[in-house]
Amino acid sequence: MTPPTLHTERLTLRAPRLADFEHWAAFFASPRSVHERGMMDRAGAYRHWAADVALWPLKGYGPFGLDDRVTGAYVGEVGIYEPEGYPEPELGWFTVPEAEGKGYAAEAARAVMTWARQNLGWDRLINIVDPANARSIALGQRLGGTIDPDGKGTDPGDVVIVHDLRGLA
Repeated sequence: MTPPTLHTERLTLRAPRLADFEHWAAFFASPRSVHERGMMDRAGAYRHWAADVALWPLKGYGPFGLDDRVTGAYVGEVGIYEPEGYPEPELGWFTVPEAEGKGYAAEAARAVMTWARQNLGWDRLINIVDPANARSIALGQRLGGTIDPDGKGTDPGDVVIVHDLRGLA
């Protein structure tokens, strides 16, 4: 499946591009990634990024690149991730440092949740968050998610946040 293009007030959510990988490589080379998949070299980052992008033709969902609608600048990625070993599809996000704290991840995540409800018919999505990643936990809750203390993550101690999509148009 070719990823659709979605628009929000400030963002264009579009198919990933090879140029987007440079931002992933920088992220995973930095300590910012410690609460995500952990720091990794460029080759490891590419393998993860390419596997996530490959979800689109394999499963019909995956990550969206995020561009600022006014400037065209890349600001991050939001999408649905389900690499091998995940308990179910996960709503995840990543923003470049200069885009942090501007609400882009929340804006795009809302659009992806609505898209998943309307196009995939899903009733729920989860976030799987490292317990030390307070900002992502807070964002998951701001998006209307609730922490499921019995939810299954990918690592012991993961915080699992459940989003009920049934109320979305």
